[in-house]
Amino acid sequence: NGVTPSNTDQGYVLRRLIRRAIVHGRKLGIEGDFVRKISGIYVKNYGEYYTELLENQEKIFEEMMKEETQFNKTIVKGESVLRKQIVEMKVVPDDLCFEMFTTYGYPVEMTIEELEHSGLVEGADQKAALMEGFEKRFKAHQELSRAGAEKKFAGGLADHSEETTRLHTATHLLHQALKTVLGDHVTQRGSNITVDRLRFDFNHPEKMTPEQKEEVEKIVNEQIKRALPISCEEMSVDEAKAKGAIGLFESKYGDTVKVYMMGDFSMEICGGPHVENTSELGSFRIKKEESSSSGVRRIKATVTGA
Repeated sequence: NGVTPSNTDQGYVLRRLIRRAIVHGRKLGIEGDFVRKISGIYVKNYGEYYTELLENQEKIFEEMMKEETQFNKTIVKGESVLRKQIVEMKVVPDDLCFEMFTTYGYPVEMTIEELEHSGLVEGADQKAALMEGFEKRFKAHQELSRAGAEKKFAGGLADHSEETTRLHTATHLLHQALKTVLGDHVTQRGSNITVDRLRFDFNHPEKMTPEQKEEVEKIVNEQIKRALPISCEEMSVDEAKAKGAIGLFESKYGDTVKVYMMGDFSMEICGGPHVENTSELGSFRIKKEESSSSGVRRIKATVTGA
């Protein structure tokens, strides 16, 4: 299904790689939008062997263009902020690189380079010290974020109440319905479930049309009316993949995983609580569909209960 640039998981790694390529391209003096052109060369050279490149080349080019355009705006804004700070600066604050990165998305390498050009940083030792300080701050920031995330239950549930269990079950139906309507590229990018609503993030390059939302809602409600039994089976990751279960197979699963099957409609790796039959959901309604981040959409929805 591929990976699209985002602020989480594999998408975040991809975004950092693309942006690093842009940074180094600028250092080499390459002007204009060039990562899309480089992508075209790779598609041309390797498309014969990796046919998915040819099949998805327009999507690849579109994502590259969007990412480069967005990052160029980030660079322009970051340069303006950094230069204003440099004018007022006599010594370099230890947290400058970290703040420029986390607040403005400005690459640490470019911050250090600008400080060097301004004479505030001299020599390899000072540059190395700034990079080391940034990496320590960023690692602490990641650990704090991870600790906050671990306070939630698996699957982004606020609790294990009947309401959240129904809504969590509904995300399985929603996930498969989105794949049916929008395409197999759709993959879950995150979820957050409270007693009042579900929030489901997924990769998709554009806003859903009213017709698409209506069709997704219709499909989910059809599966609810079918009163599908929900069963769970433990198996290896390879077995789950062979059976066609939905899951992020790049993730670090254990030796065995739980695969939840909702009749003949949905099969997904999951560790959260579920109802026993889809009829317990009552009815499903999409309240809102919006952008979460570049290439990632967000749906907020509710169920009425039986």
